[in-house]
Amino acid sequence: YVKELKGQATRLPLAATESDTSWDHCPILQYKLAARQGTESLPAITVDFTGYKQSNTAPCCPRAHSQTPASTPPAQGVGMRAVVCTRLGDASKPFGTPDAPLALVDDQPRQQLPSKGVRIRVSAGALNFADALMVKGTYQEKPPLPFIPGSECSGTVIEVGSGVRSVAVGDKVCALTPSHALCEEAVADEASVVRLDPSTSEARLEEAAGLPVTYGTAYLALVDRARLAPGQTLLVLGAGGGVGLAAVQLGRALGARVVAVARGPEKGAVLRAAGADAVIDSAAAGKLRDAIKAAAPRGVDVVLDPVGGDHFFEAFKCVAWGAHMLVVGFAGGVPNIPANIALVKNTTIHGIYWGSYQRKQPAVFRRSLDECAALFSQGKVSVHASHRFPLEQAPEAFAVLMNRGVIGKLLVLPRKQARI
Repeated sequence: YVKELKGQATRLPLAATESDTSWDHCPILQYKLAARQGTESLPAITVDFTGYKQSNTAPCCPRAHSQTPASTPPAQGVGMRAVVCTRLGDASKPFGTPDAPLALVDDQPRQQLPSKGVRIRVSAGALNFADALMVKGTYQEKPPLPFIPGSECSGTVIEVGSGVRSVAVGDKVCALTPSHALCEEAVADEASVVRLDPSTSEARLEEAAGLPVTYGTAYLALVDRARLAPGQTLLVLGAGGGVGLAAVQLGRALGARVVAVARGPEKGAVLRAAGADAVIDSAAAGKLRDAIKAAAPRGVDVVLDPVGGDHFFEAFKCVAWGAHMLVVGFAGGVPNIPANIALVKNTTIHGIYWGSYQRKQPAVFRRSLDECAALFSQGKVSVHASHRFPLEQAPEAFAVLMNRGVIGKLLVLPRKQARI
């Protein structure tokens, strides 16, 4: 059987680094070979051990790899540096360790550019907790292997497809880049790319990587669902996280009185600087319900909750008549909904999954991106990034993210050293 396969195969010489490829990284090698041959189909790789002699420096015999490679079209042109997920697992495992799902690749082929595609030289990619779940394989969206983690980035446009009209080469942008942000060059659909002010500094351009997901989510929740109005009271749970901190800034910009709940004095200081009128330290407040009622004795009109668990129930006890509860996540567990309180107080409970709007209501989705970018360019909101890592430290970045050590956003910079 092996002899028959050898007879049908095309023999290709490999570079020294390619010949040392382990079976875990075989999908990456497939892309390289496809690009070299100029074909759109990924080649099947047959390992020929005829005459094989192991030296002291030779790699171990390749291990069986159970994942199925993606059917994405091959890339073109010169390769780039990227973090690639080749198997599912714990994203915080260091590169090269057994069962590590992530690999740092120096010559990842560039993705082909579709007619509505925009190629971006990445200034920064932003990580969200969903990215860690995606690498682990437990997120609701499961990209085929191998893929580049990260769903949002910022940078400068270096190439546009033939059908692109809204952005041009040289524009500074932020963008949604599903499974393609931790790299030197990212490709995004035109509909998910937002232009920034041309005068945006490089530091601000890096920060803009954290704008689309968290600020888009908070904006849609507060404006389109809750209809937050000036003078109303907004309660933000988990306010030290990305969506929470975005909600504090947006609530302030919309004229609401903002009560923020977070753990620890460090997060409290950031929230006060972001415009929170009252800050509750959940670690020192005693009973959360009493602290909320003290900060908002007339009740709260809107609650944005990325935490869930007991916090949801405590906040629900403090809502005003006709309030809106915005369910954004369940970091503290899925709560039991007290339907009796919802009935008596005429409370509306909203589930918020911002990403689904891109398919279901694209105009609403796009408006949230545009409005947040406008507020950012006007200086009315700013992305607070507590951590910055280079590509070489992507596993460490995931570790900080998964251990809840981030205030606001965490950025990964393809060309710079870490600034923590």
